[in-house]
Amino acid sequence: MKTAEETWLEEGNQAMQGWNFEHLDGRWKNESLPWNYSKIVQRYLQATDIWLDMDTGGGELMTSFQHDSQRTYITEGWDSNIEFLKQKVVPSGVTLYEDPTENLNSVPDSKFDIVTNCHGAMPVSEISRVLKESGMFITEQVGATNNFSLSRFFRDDYQPAYPDNTLVNNVIACQKVGLKVLKSDVSFSKMSFFDVGAVVYYATVIPWEFPNFDVRDNLSKLYELQNIIDQTGQIDTYEDRFLIVARKQ
Repeated sequence: MKTAEETWLEEGNQAMQGWNFEHLDGRWKNESLPWNYSKIVQRYLQATDIWLDMDTGGGELMTSFQHDSQRTYITEGWDSNIEFLKQKVVPSGVTLYEDPTENLNSVPDSKFDIVTNCHGAMPVSEISRVLKESGMFITEQVGATNNFSLSRFFRDDYQPAYPDNTLVNNVIACQKVGLKVLKSDVSFSKMSFFDVGAVVYYATVIPWEFPNFDVRDNLSKLYELQNIIDQTGQIDTYEDRFLIVARKQ
């Protein structure tokens, strides 16, 4: 039987392909947000739209909308995801813009009826540039304080990697580049982990929230978390999320 440390080390060596957390199915729980991003996108995405999905990951969410592939364009910056997309998504007719700087440098001006962005980088001025007049922009973002208490637990000098990624700052940024905000919202929802290995996996694949995370360096803290789970059944933290729906004026 594996020891706790052996299990945690295995979790720390797991790799993610695309952008999904199916490895944690049944091992964590996320409280529902007060909005449904997919339903909001479906409300605005028309069959005839030329659509750009930014930082699409492995295309998991993008493909769920079943939009005409000839009218679907995506950006992605991670090399492993780019290769995955070339093999699994691009052959269907979807156009991929490789975007390692996450700044839409290779994306043409005024081309898109709608731009969507779920948890991706948000170069607001460039988003406005690539939208047609009256084009829609819809984004759900991970806010600056996401998982702050858990990140600070592992490193007492932890500071958010993107401290300015807040609803207020981004609404103002949208307004400055000619995007009229039609809807905005923010939520701080509970996220629970039911085993320490799940925390390890999460910390390993989210390096900007858990910089230089290493199991061996954090064994004492992992055992502290194990004690909490033994007593309460879960480790709780909070997600920081915000939503913006805007139209280019």
